[in-house]
Amino acid sequence: MSYPGYDPSSGAPVGGQPAGLLVRFTARVIDWFVWIVLSAFVFFILRAVNAPELLAAAPGVVFGYLYFVVFEVTTGSTIGKKFVGLSVRGSGGAAQPSVKDSAVRNAFMILNLIPFLGTLLWLGASIAIAVTIRSSSTNQGIHDGFAGGTQVVRG
Repeated sequence: MSYPGYDPSSGAPVGGQPAGLLVRFTARVIDWFVWIVLSAFVFFILRAVNAPELLAAAPGVVFGYLYFVVFEVTTGSTIGKKFVGLSVRGSGGAAQPSVKDSAVRNAFMILNLIPFLGTLLWLGASIAIAVTIRSSSTNQGIHDGFAGGTQVVRG
């Protein structure tokens, strides 16, 4: 399975080879760590002023989504991706994703805003993304396809 933006018969995309699942997962874990530390700080401040738990958690979910979108759009990479030498190419082979590309690509993260059921939906989406990355000759997940063919590459 492949998506627009990279034709496997044309060779490696400009800027690097398609990144595999393990290195992408490593980058995501690093990004989660950054996100959790910063979100926890906001969560505990809001809880200190007696905000309900669900309300205190919401900014963290929104921050996580914006973290990925802003970093991908402005630098083509997140902190975790930079650490492991990856970057995100936009649809049509662009050097980095547009706001629309990145917003759509990371939309599954917003599922966490749905109380209780959202975590299960997010987990299901994450599994679907991992399975489609592994089954794609270009290492593109279903979320890359929804975003018009974005792609994570080495380099």
